[in-house]
Amino acid sequence: METSTSLRIAIQKNGRLTDKSIDLLENIGLRFDDYKNRLMVKCRNFDVELLLIRDDDIPEYVQDGVCDLGLVGANVTSEKVADVTVLKNLEYGYCRLSLAAPKNDGIKNPEDFEGKRIATSYPTLTQNYLQNNGITAKTVEISGAVEIAPTLDVADAICDLVSSGSTLRANGLSEIQPIFYSQTQLIKTNKVLSDEKEELISKFLIRIEGSQTAEKSRYIMMNSPKDSVDKITKIIPSLKSPTVLPLAENDLVAIHSVIPIKKFWSVMEQLKEAGATGIVILPIENMIL
Repeated sequence: METSTSLRIAIQKNGRLTDKSIDLLENIGLRFDDYKNRLMVKCRNFDVELLLIRDDDIPEYVQDGVCDLGLVGANVTSEKVADVTVLKNLEYGYCRLSLAAPKNDGIKNPEDFEGKRIATSYPTLTQNYLQNNGITAKTVEISGAVEIAPTLDVADAICDLVSSGSTLRANGLSEIQPIFYSQTQLIKTNKVLSDEKEELISKFLIRIEGSQTAEKSRYIMMNSPKDSVDKITKIIPSLKSPTVLPLAENDLVAIHSVIPIKKFWSVMEQLKEAGATGIVILPIENMIL
């Protein structure tokens, strides 16, 4: 397996996205040796190598073609204004970039930030929001521990990533205004790639899409009187046409299908009223449509 043809993917070395990114790759069948203390690791069963680096560096590495793909938060890519293509939202690592201020400082609305000093690790996104909303304020760029800036009188307020809000509360801060919503994205270099790499990326995407669809779906099985099949199959929010199988009892059949899990609970009572019994739902590990 030649390094020149291997698909190189950048992921965060240490941080909130690392384990979930590895989980995603393992869920789509990629197998790696121990990666925790290594900068680069080869996949054992797919022509892929991982580069484990700081998340702030991922957009630039992908932009410059050092890596072909990257798994990184949308907040980082947007802050870096990276020249990359977003292939897919990966639906984990959700957070938001928010303006926040000390609880008793009288800052209640975005316009109250006028003339204030705002500490942030995201000066580009912060300034874009302020300018777009006609607010004049000074951004104080800080790397790490942004939430303590008001206590140290480095700034009057902050703009920082928020998930649960517990860190803000622990530091006496109130979230005032979300300015950017983020999740992990799969990004691709805009450099020209070989046909071999483009084919690998297509296969990689098929696996990810299958994993995402499976996570949102369930396999459903139920028994039904023969004369209720048409009614029940019309109720089932199936991804494909349901499978109907004969049972030992001549007046019953089994109906199998794959459905979006969020829709199942809304139709469960309808299925029972239509005559469905013995309803079983099962998780799906992966799915290729």
